[in-house]
Amino acid sequence: MNELEELPIPLLTWYRENARVLPWRSDPTPYHVWVSEIMLQQTRVAAVLEYYRRFLEALPTVADLAACPEDELMKLWQGLGYYSRARNLQKAARQVMEEFGGTFPSDYDAIRSLAGVGDYTAGAVSSIAFGIPVPAVDGNVLRVVSRLTDDHRDVTRPETKNALRQALLDTMPRFAPGDYNQALMELGATVCLPNGAPLCGRCPAAGFCAALREGTIDQLPVKPKKKERRIEERTVYLIVRMGKIALRRRPEKGLLAGLWEYPNELSPWPPPVEGAAAFGGEGKHIFTHMEWRMRAYVVEAGTDALPEGWVWADRTELAGVYAVPSAFQSFSHLVEEHLAGGGQ
Repeated sequence: MNELEELPIPLLTWYRENARVLPWRSDPTPYHVWVSEIMLQQTRVAAVLEYYRRFLEALPTVADLAACPEDELMKLWQGLGYYSRARNLQKAARQVMEEFGGTFPSDYDAIRSLAGVGDYTAGAVSSIAFGIPVPAVDGNVLRVVSRLTDDHRDVTRPETKNALRQALLDTMPRFAPGDYNQALMELGATVCLPNGAPLCGRCPAAGFCAALREGTIDQLPVKPKKKERRIEERTVYLIVRMGKIALRRRPEKGLLAGLWEYPNELSPWPPPVEGAAAFGGEGKHIFTHMEWRMRAYVVEAGTDALPEGWVWADRTELAGVYAVPSAFQSFSHLVEEHLAGGGQ
């Protein structure tokens, strides 16, 4: 992989001239880098920026995160998805408090031992925050390296990831490991784009990229065909009364664990009982392996009584207390209309 040996200087030069200004880059403390990397997993930078700002405003230290009530944490995370990331963040923060005396660990193996931290995140925090020369290999980096070296191995296989990670380690500039890892990620995010549409004219490696030379860019990286998503049809009930809406908490384990939701059921969309509800519209939400297709009905409740564990929430509580996942975003305007109108 001689191409990787040629990469450091032109890539670092390009990065210093073209890197996006991001808050976790401007102040790369271990806590900031770690929080940003967890937020950025399977989420675009543009979507993370405001969440990152609010999160650090509310929880400026690892001790604050460790002590945060779970409902408050889930509300801060609402809309980012993959809520297990937030729970693991808090588990890891408590590990830092209990096992490392409240100081974020400064070596790779200790960072890797934290809840929710894999090889990539440990590499990113180690290199960016502590200057440890270890790769941080995410999807962007795998795409860049497989194209640069014209590598046609399946990048989802552990042996391929390990081989590419070792190749990066062998050629990583020891004087700037954090910048180098960020430069690789930045190149993949802004230039060496997925789906055969890279901006090769802007790439600092265009002069020695093997895939560009061989005309194989649109074939790389090699991945197995994705499985088709399972489709679930669900009926959602927006139960309103006097400016409030009914919420129930999801089970503590499984999809969207522990979050609040509008009552719903898996069903082939039967019509509601005549006179009991009004059709509110349709929506859908795509998870990694599943798609919800939803049909909502508005129900005017005749009593304040609710099943055990359910709550009534008004507009203020819905905005600031209860974390309702973005899976129900399609019905936000409908909920707002009924709460603003006092449920009438």
